Amino acid sequence: MTDIQVSTHKPRLDPRPVSHRIGLVALSTDHTIEVDFARILSPAGIGVYVNRIPFANPVTPETLRAMEGDLAEGAALILPGEDLDVVVYGCTSASVCIGDAAVRAQVALGKPGAPVVTPISGALAGLRAMGARRISVLTPYFEETTRPMAAMFEAEGFDLDRVTCLNMADDRDMARIALDELVDLAAMAADPASDALFISCTAVRAAGIIARIEAATTIPALSSNYAAAWNAARLCGAQAALAPGHLMTLPLGD
Repeated sequence: MTDIQVSTHKPRLDPRPVSHRIGLVALSTDHTIEVDFARILSPAGIGVYVNRIPFANPVTPETLRAMEGDLAEGAALILPGEDLDVVVYGCTSASVCIGDAAVRAQVALGKPGAPVVTPISGALAGLRAMGARRISVLTPYFEETTRPMAAMFEAEGFDLDRVTCLNMADDRDMARIALDELVDLAAMAADPASDALFISCTAVRAAGIIARIEAATTIPALSSNYAAAWNAARLCGAQAALAPGHLMTLPLGD
């Protein structure tokens, strides 16, 4: 048997393998959010560390609310015992149906001290950074899942020019909407009088084609993953435009 040489040298350790790290609580069925976050954030030296929690289709208020009990443990299992710069919960419609404050409180139980971002809190911060007051909204959901989101935006002080839903049941199919089709759908959903278009759902692949969507709609656009990644990056101190699109040129407001 080959002898094994046991070194007595103690390697010098860096404080962290990467300068900033984001925890991501993703749905078990989500095809898209990890890809979007890695593409946007990794070039800025921001590590994305993911844990998935159970979700059972179809996407309805009832199935979305069922995730609430898994949020704290889902967050706690991301680099246990180590600090994170930000924790992101990756479901837009659940953040509305559970309640954004309740989601953030549950995630904070699992990772105390870390700022919590949801796609909804990121979208609200992004719209305010843009100075948007009148918006259009495109969702892939059923009407029953879209109505609470519309009501939330109105309660936050936004005027809704147009709200469009695609009446889809399964978030795995939402992730498969063809990119050219998504550009066309965005163009149909955007009211020219709106200050911005919000495209909901972390499964929808809008973050990678925001520039195409803005060109087709002629107004600024943001999606769930795009807004949440922008918000998380700004909280990590990254101020550069990490991806195309108007929002990425803006700082995080107060």
